[in-house]
Amino acid sequence: MTNRPDGKLSEEKVFKDPVHRYIHIRDELIWTLISTKEFQRLRRIRQLGTTYLTFHGAEHTRFNHSLGVYEIMRRMIGTLEEKVKWDADERLVALSAALLHDVGHGPFSHSFESVFAMDHEEWTRRILLEDTEINAVLRRMGDDFPEKVAQVIAKEYDNQLLVSLISSQIDADRMDYLLRDAFYTGVSYGHFDMERLLRVIRTDSDQAVFKLSGMHAVEDYIMSRYQMYWQVYFHPVTRSAEVILTKILHRARDLMEQGYAFKLDPVHFRTMFEGDATLSDYIKLDESVVMFYFQQWEDEEDAVLRDLCRRFMHRRLLKYVECTPEKLKEQRPKLEASFRALGVDPEWYLVHDSSSDLPYDFYKPGSEPQSERVPIYLLMPDGSKRELSRESDIVLAISGKKRTDHKFYYPGDILDEQGADNKDVIRIRKILGSLY
Repeated sequence: MTNRPDGKLSEEKVFKDPVHRYIHIRDELIWTLISTKEFQRLRRIRQLGTTYLTFHGAEHTRFNHSLGVYEIMRRMIGTLEEKVKWDADERLVALSAALLHDVGHGPFSHSFESVFAMDHEEWTRRILLEDTEINAVLRRMGDDFPEKVAQVIAKEYDNQLLVSLISSQIDADRMDYLLRDAFYTGVSYGHFDMERLLRVIRTDSDQAVFKLSGMHAVEDYIMSRYQMYWQVYFHPVTRSAEVILTKILHRARDLMEQGYAFKLDPVHFRTMFEGDATLSDYIKLDESVVMFYFQQWEDEEDAVLRDLCRRFMHRRLLKYVECTPEKLKEQRPKLEASFRALGVDPEWYLVHDSSSDLPYDFYKPGSEPQSERVPIYLLMPDGSKRELSRESDIVLAISGKKRTDHKFYYPGDILDEQGADNKDVIRIRKILGSLY
C-alpha cells in the first residue's frame, strides 16, 4: 500500500474493538509503531496481572489497552481541534505518547516491579530513547521526536494541556482501563458515559476542563473509578495470588544468591536478580516466559519454591482475614510460633497486605508535588471555572479521603488438613478471629 506525502496512510486502517467498536488509524507513524516488536510484546502481558484468577474473563492485554488509550486520545484531539490549534507534529506527539505510555510494563507488572525494585516508566523511557525498533520509527519524525514523546509520558513536556489528556485525574488512560477492565471482568460498576465526557471536554490555558452541563458524567466517572478499585483491583483473592507470585520471585532470587542448583537454570531471570538487566533482557521477558518457569519449578527440589509454584499454577491460594495493624503486630509472634509447630515457615506463608486508594483529591499548595493531583475543573456558563467538589456533593463526600484495608494471608488448607482438634489449629483460629 502506497502512503501519502503528508504521512497519512492511503487507506484508513481499523481494529475491531469490543469497548470502542472501532479503533481508527490514518497516520503511517502510528501504524508502523504498532508493528514494532516492543509494542507487539504487549500482547503477551495481561492488563490486570493475576486478576484472571478471580474474574476468569480478565485475559485482556496491555496491547488492547494501549490501542484503546490511543483511540480516546485521537477522539479528544478531534473534539479540541475546534478550540485549540494543533500543529501536525504536536498532534503526533500526543497520539504516540498515548499509544506507547505502557510499553515498558513487565510481566505481572506491579508485583514484578516490587520484587526487582524497578519502575516500568523508566523502562518505557529506555524503550523510546535507546536502540529499539520503536526509537528508530520515532526518529523518522526528527531526532528530538522520541524525547518529546518520552517527556509527555513522564509528565515533563512543556505543553501541559497535552500531558493532562494522558495523565491526570480524568484522562485517556483511566477512561480506557476503567471501561475495558469492567467489560472483561463482567462487572457493571465500572461503566460511565465516555461519549458525554468527550462531548463536554474543553480547554483552559494548560488543562482540559469540562462544561458544567457534563458534571453528572464526571461524577459517574469518579464513582466508577472508586467502585472498580475496591471491587476489582483490590479484590482479596487477586491480592492473594499477587502475594504468592511475589513470594515465588523472592524465593527464586534467594535460592540463586545461595548458589542453589536449579533443574532448569532461570537464565531469563538471572540478570534481573543480579540487578544488571539490559534492555534486551527486559524486552525478552513476558508472562509466557514467567509461567514456563513457574511450571518447571513445580518439580524443583526446594519444597517452598515447589509448593508456591503449585499454589499459583493451580489456584490453591492463601486464605485471609481482615485485620488491624496494631492487633496483628501484637498477635503475630504467637501466630508464627503456632504455624511453625505445623511445619509452616512464616517468612513465606504469612503475609500482611494493605490496599489504599484516594478516589479524588484536589491539590493543596505546599503539601507535595502536584503530579497527577491537578483538580478537575468545571467550566461555568460565564466562562469562569470551579473545582469539581465545590459543585458536586457526591464528589465532595469522597474528596481527599484515603481508604486503606488491611488483610492477613495464611495457608488455610494446611489448617484444614491438620484437623479441627489439633491444638495449634485451635490456637491459630482463635487468634485469627481476634485480629480485626
